[in-house]
Amino acid sequence: MAEYTTILEGLEVRMRLGIHPHEVEPQRVRLTVEMTVDYPAPPANDAIGEVLDYDFVREGIRALAEARGFALQETLVEAVATLCLEDARVRRVRVRSMKLDVYPDAAVGCEIVRTR
Repeated sequence: MAEYTTILEGLEVRMRLGIHPHEVEPQRVRLTVEMTVDYPAPPANDAIGEVLDYDFVREGIRALAEARGFALQETLVEAVATLCLEDARVRRVRVRSMKLDVYPDAAVGCEIVRTR
């Protein structure tokens, strides 16, 4: 068995996220996803078909951001974790979200870890 960590770091999307009146409009949210992925063996042919293609995570997050709003970051990171765990090779996922524009002097975020 070969274990790898596949990382999508700093993906920035504009989305509706929050409970305050000023958060009705889409705002900048940065997401980072780390997936522990198990393969039967290390990739031998240097081909994408042998490993997890992280495009599905990036595209899935963008689709979530466009399709709906979230009141809570906790709900957002759970939705992203669920998306990642749809691939049976993903054993563990860490998802971090950061709202970048809530405060002038700090970003606010949430992070979870989910395992099978």
